[in-house]
Amino acid sequence: MPNIASAKKRTRTSAKREAINHSRKTRIRGFMRKVEEAIASGDPAAAQAALKAAEPEIMRGVTKGVVHKNTGARKVSRLSKRVAKLSKV
Repeated sequence: MPNIASAKKRTRTSAKREAINHSRKTRIRGFMRKVEEAIASGDPAAAQAALKAAEPEIMRGVTKGVVHKNTGARKVSRLSKRVAKLSKV
């Protein structure tokens, strides 16, 4: 346990940040799951709409520092590639 006031504050702050980051990451996963489900259902319009909603959420995670820039770009790229493939068929 920290005894110094600044260390006590740091533990409070880091716990708060951890909770916020956790909720952001969970939110991103939820949006990605909606895209995955739309792809699995085989409905191109629903998949496109889900991707359109998921992309800003993923990139918001990047700007907030929850997800690395390349990870966010990779996730968006892979999802959009699968959605595009679904619309072609």
